[in-house]
Amino acid sequence: MATQIVMDQTGDTRHEFDPDNAEALARAEQRFRELTGAGFTAAFRTGPGEVTRIKSFDPTAQETLFYPRLVGG
Repeated sequence: MATQIVMDQTGDTRHEFDPDNAEALARAEQRFRELTGAGFTAAFRTGPGEVTRIKSFDPTAQETLFYPRLVGG
């Protein structure tokens, strides 16, 4: 199972999907496009304490984190 974690003002929401299931994979890719299109940054873990920002959907990523733009004031 792969997981997409969406961070927002209420905490986080986790969306698990089976990357071997074409329908689930298509929904995950659509969610990726919707979130990044809405301004979320996407990243995946590359090692302990290490992440890499991504700009396109990676069906091999076991865990993708989405976090909103930070707004300074």
